Amino acid sequence: MAELKLGQPEIAWHTVRDRIGEVGCFLGLLTGTLGKISMDVKLLMQTEVAEVFEPFHEGRGSSSTMPQKRNPIAALYIHSTAALVRQNTAALLEAAVADHERSTGPWEIEWIALPEIFLLSAGTLRQTRDVVEGLQVDAARMRANLDLTGGAIVSEQVMMGLGPHLGRQRAHDLVYDICREAATSGKPLVDLLAADKEISKHVGRKELEQMCDPANYLGLAGEMVDRVLAIEESSH
Repeated sequence: MAELKLGQPEIAWHTVRDRIGEVGCFLGLLTGTLGKISMDVKLLMQTEVAEVFEPFHEGRGSSSTMPQKRNPIAALYIHSTAALVRQNTAALLEAAVADHERSTGPWEIEWIALPEIFLLSAGTLRQTRDVVEGLQVDAARMRANLDLTGGAIVSEQVMMGLGPHLGRQRAHDLVYDICREAATSGKPLVDLLAADKEISKHVGRKELEQMCDPANYLGLAGEMVDRVLAIEESSH
């Protein structure tokens, strides 16, 4: 109790189960966040994407019939246990609907659900820590995937860059038409932008190349990361 900073309740709590329910809800939210991480890892490990991978261990993640495969393992455990935590949390909330001053059944739900929630949450945290600490990132593959559209992925940046010269709506319509041409012709977006007479009157190719580079369109991502890290550092 001292380690967890637990205290004594102010009043009798035989049929006041909100605090126990709150614990379950917190762990449901926590493991839900971990489940989101596992989902992204699974999707990013797909052969067609291949941007990140779980930590490698000999024989772990290989297919029984396809030796070349590298399947997610921990992400599957995280996903399934996080789902079970949420279901048990719903059961835990059911225990809050108690009768009069002494529950005749509902609170027994807690005897089953609460231990399961803590055990599953502990496992989810352990698996997620292992994944995050050893996550392997292929930055080159990430960049290659960003370049799949030939620059169209940052067409918004192009539109906003041309807005002061052409007007926002005209820039939108013009970039929209050029993106459709790029998609059907397979030509790089920057080539088509530079060839457009209306655009070339205001913006040169070098500036257009900068607009079409995803690395120049990160928005507030850097500031958000710095803000979160600063909060984390100040808490220690």
